[in-house]
Amino acid sequence: MLTVDKITDFFCITDDFCKEFAKKIKTPKIARRCKNYELFFFNILFKKKIIHNFFISLHFILYHGRIVVRLYHLQLIFMRRKTNAVWAGNVGIGSDFPIRVQTMANTDTNDIEASVNQAIRMIEAGAELIRFTAQGVNEAESLGLIHSELRKRGYITPIVADIHFNPAAAEIAAQYVEKVRINPGNFVKSIAGTKKKSSSQNYTDTEFEQERLLLRKKFVHFLEICKKHKTAVRVGVNHGSLSERMMNRYGDTPLGMVESCFELLRICREEDFDQIVISLKASNTVLMINAVRLLVQKMDEENFHFPLHLGVTEAGDGEDGRIKSAVGIGSLLADGIGDTIRVSLSENPENEIPVAFNILQATRTRITKTEYISCPSCGRTLFDLQRVIAKIKAKTAHLAGLKIGIMGCIVNGPGEMADADYGYVGAGRGKVSLYKGKTCIERNIPEKNAVEKLMEIIEKYEKIKN
Repeated sequence: MLTVDKITDFFCITDDFCKEFAKKIKTPKIARRCKNYELFFFNILFKKKIIHNFFISLHFILYHGRIVVRLYHLQLIFMRRKTNAVWAGNVGIGSDFPIRVQTMANTDTNDIEASVNQAIRMIEAGAELIRFTAQGVNEAESLGLIHSELRKRGYITPIVADIHFNPAAAEIAAQYVEKVRINPGNFVKSIAGTKKKSSSQNYTDTEFEQERLLLRKKFVHFLEICKKHKTAVRVGVNHGSLSERMMNRYGDTPLGMVESCFELLRICREEDFDQIVISLKASNTVLMINAVRLLVQKMDEENFHFPLHLGVTEAGDGEDGRIKSAVGIGSLLADGIGDTIRVSLSENPENEIPVAFNILQATRTRITKTEYISCPSCGRTLFDLQRVIAKIKAKTAHLAGLKIGIMGCIVNGPGEMADADYGYVGAGRGKVSLYKGKTCIERNIPEKNAVEKLMEIIEKYEKIKN
């Protein structure tokens, strides 16, 4: 049970809302469910965007003269954050489109042949945007050659230029590629010098404003080129490369990352440029999640609706890199946040693509394959679970969007696989029961025939459905 004042903590509701809510509930009978009040309370939360992705069922009772709320059902309903549309060539980014998967080449950008060949491997692995670094003007010019060669070979996947420290390179790249990533932390040089990096008392308001104006001038000129060539922009803030000015004012914090981003977003609004994607990245997964959530909160406050690019930078390789990426990216996707993702692994870039699609599948934000719900098995399992899983996967891997449960026994059977479209459940030694949803279609059939019978059931009902 949660008293009204405890609900304030649980949902971050202000005292005024609680008072307004309390006034509406006059004297409800003890243990009587009050549907009108329930609806009223939900509407308050929904309108204030406090629980935009939750459905709540409540009832209220009078207990020792105090209103008490029992929260008896809480179910997450995925609602993706609404954004405006950003176009990188022929690929739309934002809430009206699938969450896009991208990666980044690790070739020398001036090696045109190697870069083109790697881009093709990434595209064929499923990448929807390909990023190349452009350290200087020569690399920016090389992007034009890479772009042209890919188009000659029939590949139209958008190319993104990754720029640090060099506005001139960004201006050239914007004339060739579909999207340019810039880092506000190093887009212009500090006017104060490195000695001020961690000395907050030394960076004066005048110096702070001078550098902001220099950044504005360079950025506006860059935006003019992007407008002319219909080039999208990503404002990509990295935790490890905040400007001296931002470090000086806000420290090495999520707020510093957000403020660094917002300086450029406000300029974009002034210049009527809305083809902006935003990213806030860190190798610290918790910090990255907190920074992006803070960004979204402040964007809502200032009525910004730009799409978000998610990623954990320098995630590493192997299992570590995959787990860090899944936690960081997946947590935000589950909040309804995120419009394009990149999994950063210290491996060949093609290896990043399946990880990204698996994260999207696991968060059910983009379904691209069959999903299998299977138990770990135990002493109650009377058949070779791993062999059966492999056999069912071999026959059903092409059925993208279907969820198939494979359970060792009735304990983990219909209940645990309730989300599955079809189910294979051990029913005893040598016996299996088959399900469509929660309904048992075939009971206690011989195990040797069960997989083939499951395929018959799937084919029958999927034909009817389609």
